[in-house]
Amino acid sequence: MRTVGEFTLREGEEASFVLNWSPSFRAALPPLSGEALTEARNQVHSFWTGWAAAFQSSDPWGDAVLRSLLTLKALAHWETGGIVAAATTSLPEQLGGPRNWDYRFCWLRDATFTLYALIGAGILDEAKAWHEWLLRAVAGAPDDLQILYGVAGERRLQEFEIPWLPGYEGSAPVRIGNGAVGQLQLDVYGEVLDAFYVARRAGLSTGDATWALECSLLLHLEAIWREPDEGIWEVRGGRRHFTHSKVMAWVAFDRAVRSIEEFGLEGPLERWRDVRAAIHAEVCARGYDAKENTFVQSFGDASLDASLLLIPIVGFLPPDDPRVQGTVAAIERRLLRDGFVLRYDTGTAVDGLPPGEGAFLACSFWLVDTYVLLGRYDEAHALFERLLALRNDVGLLAEEYDPHTQRQLGNFPQAFSHLALINAAHSLSTWEGAARLRSQTSEPAQTVPAAGAPAN
Repeated sequence: MRTVGEFTLREGEEASFVLNWSPSFRAALPPLSGEALTEARNQVHSFWTGWAAAFQSSDPWGDAVLRSLLTLKALAHWETGGIVAAATTSLPEQLGGPRNWDYRFCWLRDATFTLYALIGAGILDEAKAWHEWLLRAVAGAPDDLQILYGVAGERRLQEFEIPWLPGYEGSAPVRIGNGAVGQLQLDVYGEVLDAFYVARRAGLSTGDATWALECSLLLHLEAIWREPDEGIWEVRGGRRHFTHSKVMAWVAFDRAVRSIEEFGLEGPLERWRDVRAAIHAEVCARGYDAKENTFVQSFGDASLDASLLLIPIVGFLPPDDPRVQGTVAAIERRLLRDGFVLRYDTGTAVDGLPPGEGAFLACSFWLVDTYVLLGRYDEAHALFERLLALRNDVGLLAEEYDPHTQRQLGNFPQAFSHLALINAAHSLSTWEGAARLRSQTSEPAQTVPAAGAPAN
């Protein structure tokens, strides 16, 4: 059940071949001539070079940012604007293990990260297309909200296994679809509301229908935010009260309050302020370990989670709050491996899977952002350079990295990693970087850049 063709090329030679497919009940497609193939290749090359030429940057990491932007563009559906998380399925997060997932879908969680990355780079057409995809995907009854969709907004993405494939380097099972589609993940409400807020600030089209949808989502979130969920990492070990999930529920109401205050929109301002305050109080009371001076992965559990690095980034607490600084210090002690950040301790069985995986690259970039907010610029620069060095020969990143085998792990190329790279580069190179913009409160404090900080 395979077809093999062999040919030899020497330096300076070219060979062209065409692989066609069509249903068996249709006539075979005519082969392209060598001239037609060359013309098609030239058109593709011209498109990509023209698109890349629109990006102008004097930053020291401009080439790395451009490569990441090209990756996001390649992962975007040209018609719908949806951006898939990765181009592959079932590349393992642990070689030989079962942590193999299908990432060829669009996650709502990526929404705000994507808009900040594209808007910060001046790539506004793609930002608008992603925003419009997001609006179409989440439209409808709020209790039908999914955490991921197909590139055209498809909803039926049930997961199944294909046992006749051995998996990459024996990493089985190979999966098609993603079972997380049926999970409750409260943090996506915060990401969606934050994304619409960012789009509104950037002047992207947001009409009455968008605000009506936001109000509907908030009404539903108001009824469910106290429930446990599967969290940002889509765990399969049972629902918990994840601290990050509650923080992002706070973000949803915070961005709604700010939308009313800043744009004059109509809504129950005082009620949403009260809900925002109630969530904040509960997180600080139940998601914080005063003895260890750190926020924890879930209420009543002493485990850590790298998603806690987002607490200052989303503006839940200022970076100089002792609880934030204590959390960063705890993550440095317990989740850093060879200088890179683990998502969490997989040995706690929180995810219902055997322990073991690589360092999560997006989390490591979040630590860069956090260092910038804390004024630890030398450490931010050093970690960012170490992360850039992990890219392959064409500048691409997977989801994770194993410092012991010195291999990238997980699906590839990974949009989440490249989004985090772009946003970290903006944080390092401009005072208006994503981390600072997103961390602002309703009334941002006036600060003066410290020595060594990026200029305004």
